[in-house]
Formats: sequence, C-alpha cells, structure tokens
Amino acid sequence: MTADEALARAVREEWGRLLALLLAQFRRLDLVEDALAEAVEAAARHWAPEGVPANPSAWLLTAARRRVLDRLRAEAMAARRRPLLVVEAHGRAGSTGRRADTGDLVDDDLLRLVLMCAHPALSPESASALSLRLVLGVSTGDIARLFLVSEPTMAARITRAKRKIVAAGIPFGIPGAAELPQRLTTVAQTAYLAFTAGYAAASGPDLLRVELAGEAIRLVRVTLALRDEPVLRALLALMLLQHSRRDARTDAGGLVLLPDQDRSRWRRDEIEEARRVLATVPEATDAVTESFRLQGLIAAEHAGAADPSVTRWGRIAGLYATLESVAPGPVVRMARAVAVAEAEGPRAGLALLEGLERLVPENHRLPAVRAELLVRAGEPEAAGAAYDEAILLCRNEVELAHLRERRSRLGPGPTRPA
Repeated sequence: MTADEALARAVREEWGRLLALLLAQFRRLDLVEDALAEAVEAAARHWAPEGVPANPSAWLLTAARRRVLDRLRAEAMAARRRPLLVVEAHGRAGSTGRRADTGDLVDDDLLRLVLMCAHPALSPESASALSLRLVLGVSTGDIARLFLVSEPTMAARITRAKRKIVAAGIPFGIPGAAELPQRLTTVAQTAYLAFTAGYAAASGPDLLRVELAGEAIRLVRVTLALRDEPVLRALLALMLLQHSRRDARTDAGGLVLLPDQDRSRWRRDEIEEARRVLATVPEATDAVTESFRLQGLIAAEHAGAADPSVTRWGRIAGLYATLESVAPGPVVRMARAVAVAEAEGPRAGLALLEGLERLVPENHRLPAVRAELLVRAGEPEAAGAAYDEAILLCRNEVELAHLRERRSRLGPGPTRPA
C-alpha cells in the first residue's frame, strides 16, 4: 500500500473518531477541524519520503493535538494571560477523550460525535449535514444531492452551522439521559442519509460505498443498544433489507437493475433479521418513524418475491401512495411513478412525474426514470432527449456508463461540439 493509499484509508476510516477525540478534549470545533486538516496535509508531505507510520491514526491524532496546542498557546499569549487551557490539555493528552460523567452513557466515538452535532440549537437538516460532512466524510456535493439543493447552497448551510456552533459557544458535550430522546430522530435521519450516500453514491467511480452503508447500519445498532426506540427499529429493518441486495447490484463493475438481479445472491440472513425487526414496529403517528416503516414494508415486498414476475406492484404502488401522504417529496414521487408504471402502464407513471423538474433541477434520476418510461411508452425520440439530460447531470461513473448504454440502444444522439 502506497503512502497516498494509506493516508486516504486512514482519513476515510478514522476521521470521525479522531474528530470526536479531539473535540472531547478541546471543545473547540474551529480549532479541531483545522488542526486535523493540517495534520492530513502534513502526513501527505512526510509519509511518502519517510514511510507510513505503524499506526497512521495515532500519528494524525498526535499531529493534530500539537497544532491545537500551538493555537491555544498563541491565543493565550495574545490575550496576555496564563495559558490554562494548554496546561489542562497537556494533562489530558493521554486520555481517551471521554468525559467521566457521560462515558458510561455513550461509549462509541462515532455516536458521541453525531449526538454532539445534533444539538437542539441547530436545525435537524443542518445537524445532519454537519454530521455527514464532519463525521462521515461525505462530500459537500453528495450531501447537496441528498438534500436536493445546489452544492453552493449546501456549502453555505454547513458553514453557517459551524459558525453558529463557534459563535454561540454551543458545547460539544454528550446529552444526559433526559435529553437523549430529543436528539434520536436527528441521529436516525443522519444515519439514513449516510446509508443512502453509501447505497446509491451520487458521484465517484463506485456505485456502492459498502463501508459507508455498513457504518450507518452499525451506528443505528449502537444507538439501539443505548435506547430502544421504534424509529431506530424501523430504520434498521429498512437498511438491512436494502443492504441485503448489495452483492447482486453490480456485475463486473456494471449496474444491475432490480428486475435483473440474481436474487439468490441477496443475503437471506439480513432479510430475515429485518423482517423480525419490522414486525415489532407498529403503525406510527410521527412522520419519520412511519416513513421508515413504510419504506421497510416496500423493501420487504421485493424481498418476498422469489422472481420479479411475482412482485406485487399494485401493493407496492399503494404503499408508496401512503408514504407520499406521510412524507411527500420528489424522490418518493419518482419511486411511486415507477411502481405505478409497473402496475398500470408507463403512461400512468409518466403522469406522476409531471412538474417535478422544478423540485429536482440538478438530479439525473428524474430524467433517467422518465427516459425509461418513455421507451416503454413507445416514444424513442423523447426518451433519447431525456437520456441525454440524465447523462449531462449524472456524476456517478457506474450509473453514467449504464445511462450511455441505454441511450445507445435508441440510435445516435444530438451532435454536440467537442
């Protein structure tokens, strides 16, 4: 493994944990995030000529701590006061970063940091976006696509959240047992978005980011062990059902659509666990829990069809209609349109797509769905134009190759300047 590969792996796998340790020690997001980024830059300069350290994450943690301490010393000197923070930080440098008063409550670094970001002073959307970027390393562009906003808009939202934390002095502390339930819905939403980013990567060379999806599932399991709540059980069931298909979703690096997947490769142990968990979740009154439960029921319908030809599309379309009434949005409408097209024909599905362009102007999946339904409706010219639009918007290389292959079946596209 090269130095660059080792560094990329350390950042991918350890960023959230390192950030949690540094925040637990220093309580300064502005210092900690910059220090860790500077430590990564230093590693990029030193590891190649000097060799990869035996413990890359420990190297990064030590380098980042030194940078925070340097900044604290500089601040103390500028203020002409004794640098008590530096002395305190030195005294705790060998600690695990866990606070004695809450270490027994939350004993997982990733969950601790997500709970910190879920402070009630931040909106749930901002808290989730901040967690995805800081804790799980999801790119700003991919987060923007998850929230169906432009990348500049999302970058500004994350920046505002950081500034609010710093300016308002929001403590990065773990909530007590009484405050914990208020933050669980935000944790669940964050885990759901992280899983989505791993299950259907919006950009890059890979269709799946199995590691990220798996970490999202682990986060839900850890949170469930801390507090058993229906929203977490419903989410775990949904994730397991979706994740069970991962081995069948690609073939030689290419995308395999649901109807074409080898269902013998679906992981039955995960499907059975998901069914057991889902059976314990009653119909819910809150929208978040009920949306996860309904999505789980839809995924269970697919899991129960040994062959695509016996899929109960009418029931799935009905579940999507209920889901749309609980949690309306363009993504749900697109999924419902696909199910309705299977149950009632492509034109019925196309009718449900009308007007969605203004809600998802930069999302390639809407024109991709429309293109497929237009092909089935016998309108190849319109389908070709929709595929062209999807190709222009797509940022995931595997999906892009699939769209180009589907487009090529319709004949030459419009001529574009090189």
